[in-house]
Amino acid sequence: MQIIAIKPTNNPSILKFEFDEFIVRTDNFEFKNIDETQASPLAKQLFFLPFVKTVYLSGNFIAIEKFSIVEWEDVQNEVAEQIGDFINKGGEILIVEEPKNKKIPVTVYAETTPNPAVLKFVCNTLITKTPVEFKNIEETAASPLAKELFMFPFVKEIFIDENYVSITKFAVTEWEEITFELRTFIKGFIENGGTIIDETAILETANHLKQQESYFENLDVTSQQIINIIEEYIKPAVQSDGGNIVFDSYDPTEKRVKVILQGACSGCPSSTFTLKNGIENMLKDMLKDPNIKVEAING
Repeated sequence: MQIIAIKPTNNPSILKFEFDEFIVRTDNFEFKNIDETQASPLAKQLFFLPFVKTVYLSGNFIAIEKFSIVEWEDVQNEVAEQIGDFINKGGEILIVEEPKNKKIPVTVYAETTPNPAVLKFVCNTLITKTPVEFKNIEETAASPLAKELFMFPFVKEIFIDENYVSITKFAVTEWEEITFELRTFIKGFIENGGTIIDETAILETANHLKQQESYFENLDVTSQQIINIIEEYIKPAVQSDGGNIVFDSYDPTEKRVKVILQGACSGCPSSTFTLKNGIENMLKDMLKDPNIKVEAING
């Protein structure tokens, strides 16, 4: 009889269902829809539940990401029971495990950013759904790639988002001396199946929590408008430069908007000019309020 333990994660949308033995030994698997579940009859079965968004198989657990139409406390016991019944009746979790050493063709190229201390390494594949910044090696529990990159003595900070890795270097070396080495390492790490970001292990930092839907819903109307403007008009340009911008707060008395700058934008010499002549002017115009002020907090 298989016993399933229900364990929360740092992401409120994702719940772990742990087994008392390993179910996957050679790789991690992620299934985003039922068409991708040829290798996992159990994952296929789970997608018949209308609230299942993504299924992860790794080690001794199954992690499920849900849509917001339900709360976990209402359905988690039913899901655990369904998983247990499926396995106890002889259902297969995985039909075939892909070999760990199977290489995935990847292209990685380097792009300059407005910040001379930061270089952006762009991949031709999605590497994370959640932007994450690492200031030092102690913060890399969710990213084996970031941990390995900090082994290079010239790596100061790392920011990972969608299809790129932004690296901030110390001033002791020049980019022309290290770009090829970093590009080759990142390419090899991804091609050999290394874990870039473990989405279930991302720490619930204040920055991360402020990007959740529940946080947005509890804000005042002006703050929500500011976030929508940032997301639609400002963030794409910032991301193209290898950085990220996150709403922090809005003070209606002082008309002050605080934003957090990450990646190439953090500490960039041109960031002050961009804030005052770009972001601040845009918010003044779109909110019809000439008294709006924008203040940056480096992430």
